[in-house]
Amino acid sequence: MYGNFFGLRENPFNVNPDPRYLYLTRQTQEALAGLTYGIQNRKGFILLTGEVGTGKTTLLNRLLDWLHGQKVRTAFVFNSRLDCPEFFDFIMSDFDISCESQQKSQMLMKLNQWLLERYRAGETAVLIVDEAQNLSLDVLEEIRLLTNLETATEKLLQIVLTGQPELDEKLKLPQLRQLRQRITLRCKTAPLTIEETFGYISERLHIAGANGDPIFSREAVQTVYLYSRGIPRVVNLLCEHALINAYVDHLRPVPAHLVEEVAREFQLDELDPAGGQIPETRKSNLTGAQDLLENLDDLLSRLRQSDLLPSSARERKQ
Repeated sequence: MYGNFFGLRENPFNVNPDPRYLYLTRQTQEALAGLTYGIQNRKGFILLTGEVGTGKTTLLNRLLDWLHGQKVRTAFVFNSRLDCPEFFDFIMSDFDISCESQQKSQMLMKLNQWLLERYRAGETAVLIVDEAQNLSLDVLEEIRLLTNLETATEKLLQIVLTGQPELDEKLKLPQLRQLRQRITLRCKTAPLTIEETFGYISERLHIAGANGDPIFSREAVQTVYLYSRGIPRVVNLLCEHALINAYVDHLRPVPAHLVEEVAREFQLDELDPAGGQIPETRKSNLTGAQDLLENLDDLLSRLRQSDLLPSSARERKQ
């Protein structure tokens, strides 16, 4: 809708976890390197955790692109609300392993035979489970038992568990201590810093076709960070709706007050992106930043009406 107005070929802030738009911060690079290293070296069990909206699924999609390019066989479980029989059905189907029997013992024998064939052919098989914090204790125990599929020297199945910080807490339960002890690598995603937020927005605009002319004012990006606290999913939400509103109002670059309007519309001025109410100290910071921006806008407005602001500057601000 706003593409032509801003000179964009596509929507830069789409909610879909498009791996082309993965922004490689230091933390993301370390996580991706850890995942690829663990799989290439058959470490067996890898854990990826991070707060809601920090790009875990986008990172997984980039990993899957790389794995498919390496001809690695993968099973990607994206629905973690499964019981044990459903979980095994999902794995067998995604690996394209046929098994006439629905008995777990028969499916495990088929899976083990298939994994040995892949191993002898020099191939790797990877099981990725997203949203793993929702897995039941029974399914987590079955995943632990899958790590017993091995040769004398190497694991036959590489397993990547991905989830929110609640997964870390669940793995601390006494009944999951055997599973916890088998995790060989731990990777994390994290919110963006304010500098990374500038880079994140700029990179996504560039990929979407921006020609380098400013689309967001510096104050607008600072306001995006203020309300999003660096959570990429919230950054996307704020930027997407701010672009729509700027297009409707024919404003370019996007001003800070439009980002504030979007934040209020989605109640981000009341709620912390990680969940819960914003502490009073942060509320005062938000209010102070809003007051400062309003005072600056008022000052610029008065200067434009006087001879104190050069005509070229008045035109730019208009």
